[in-house]
Amino acid sequence: MQAKVNNAKLSLIRGDITQQDTEAIVNAANTSLLGGGGVDGAIHRAGGPEILEECKKIRVRQGGCPTGEAVITTGGKLKAKYVIHTVGPVWSGGSQDENLLLAHAYRNSLTLAKNKGIRSISFPSISTGAYRFPIHDAAWIALSTVRDFL
Repeated sequence: MQAKVNNAKLSLIRGDITQQDTEAIVNAANTSLLGGGGVDGAIHRAGGPEILEECKKIRVRQGGCPTGEAVITTGGKLKAKYVIHTVGPVWSGGSQDENLLLAHAYRNSLTLAKNKGIRSISFPSISTGAYRFPIHDAAWIALSTVRDFL
C-alpha cells in the first residue's frame, strides 16, 4: 500500500527490515542498547559488531536510551547506512502514558533522521512484539505521527 503525504511517499511493506533499501532503518531497541530478541536481535546480527560497538559508546556517554527517545549508529553491514535505535513502551494497559511514549519514539526517530539529512527511512511495528502494545492502536499511532510529522 502506498500513499502520498505532502511531498513524501509513504509505503506499508511487510518484510524483513534488515533487507530494506532505505538510508536508515529504525530498531525497536531496549533501553540498554545491547541488542536482544525480535527486530533488535535481527538488526544486530545482520549489521554486525560495528552497531553494538557504537551502542556501547552511546551507553558510556548517556547511559542508554530512555523510552520514547532515539539515538543513531552506523548501519554496519546492512543495506541501510544508519540504524536509528528507539525504545517503545511496554504495554501496561494504557495507564502509563504508553500512547504518548510510542508517538515520541516515532517522532524522535523522524526528527533525528531529518537532522541528519536522511531522506528515506523504514520503521518496524514498534512495541507490538514482546512489549505487547495492541497492534491496531500502535498502527494508528505510527501512521498519525508520521503523517503529522510530514
